[in-house]
Amino acid sequence: MQRSDDDFQTDKVVLISGGHFIHDVYSSFLSPFLPLLIPKFGLTMLLAGTLTVIFRLPSLFNPIIGIISDRIELGVLAVVAPAITAIAMSLLGLAPNYAILCIMLLTAGLSAAVFHVLGPPMIAKLSGTRLGRGMSFWMTGGELARTIGPLFAVWAVTNLSLEGSYPVMIVGIFASLFLLIRLKGFNTRVMHRSEQGLKEVWGVMRKVMIPLSGIIISRAFLVGTLAAYLPTYIVSSGKSLWLGGISLAVLELAGTVGTLIGGTLSDRVGRRAVLFMTMPVSSLLMLAILYSPDWMLLPLLVLLGLAVFAFAPVIMAVVHDHCGKNRGAANGLYMTITFLSSAAVVVFVGWLSDLLGINMAFTISALFGLAGVPIIMFLPKSL
Repeated sequence: MQRSDDDFQTDKVVLISGGHFIHDVYSSFLSPFLPLLIPKFGLTMLLAGTLTVIFRLPSLFNPIIGIISDRIELGVLAVVAPAITAIAMSLLGLAPNYAILCIMLLTAGLSAAVFHVLGPPMIAKLSGTRLGRGMSFWMTGGELARTIGPLFAVWAVTNLSLEGSYPVMIVGIFASLFLLIRLKGFNTRVMHRSEQGLKEVWGVMRKVMIPLSGIIISRAFLVGTLAAYLPTYIVSSGKSLWLGGISLAVLELAGTVGTLIGGTLSDRVGRRAVLFMTMPVSSLLMLAILYSPDWMLLPLLVLLGLAVFAFAPVIMAVVHDHCGKNRGAANGLYMTITFLSSAAVVVFVGWLSDLLGINMAFTISALFGLAGVPIIMFLPKSL
């Protein structure tokens, strides 16, 4: 029986989201590796934060990748991305110097940029009218990966050493081969594709993207700071690398649930309502973590993960609600703003950590996270 455009194609949505999971397991290696890379290369916190910027630098090309994907079939690049990212990130421990380390991160970053631009339009095409649900599946794969990824990375360096952890790349290679087989013949482009350029796409989406950019930057002070520095914050307070990895895993595991709930809930109660519920709570919980007793750390991380990741699929759903025929270009534009704001925040927080200490840097990040709440009022009331 022929599927209608309204059908939610669960099998393919789960398959692509599974590829997202495998890919992001490897792209999450940098944060738990940082406490070992810092002494190995004698890095300051600012230089350590710069590594995240280098990893995200290829996101500058996201809009271009998106525009090309609206016109040319690029599905094979999405399929091979998990393998490329796995190889580059698994080899970080073998880098002989800072320059080679940066080249490896640039390679992984380019692969990640391509995958994250191409993936959501594929999900949108397969989700029919249940776009929020589809984005929840996609982003749940990523958040679950960032739960498993830190633990996988810590296990690898603990049992194989930082320099000997490269064999773990094999899982990513097999994942790409599996996707290649199962997605053979699947066309990633939308049925009615657009020939508009980036300027025209921005013109169509300007009223949504301007306030949404403010929300994305505000969120970066929460998620970007936690993703990059939580293990380092834990280790700097005198605790073990394992607790650092576990803390990040707990945050991301709770985030997996929050991501799955957030997008689905926004289909029912509205996008703005979910943002108003989750953004202020996220900032307050981050502050609570910094000034609460040690025994409250993990429970607060669970609550923070539920809240701070719940509005990620909502933001992506807003983009695809208003992109018309320009799914690839619009998603590329969104990913550029997301990745660059996160990278800039990570460098800024690293600089603040060197200047004022990591506790104060986290406090300032939590306060900046509150700044996005009033911006929600500028989103279309129809959301």
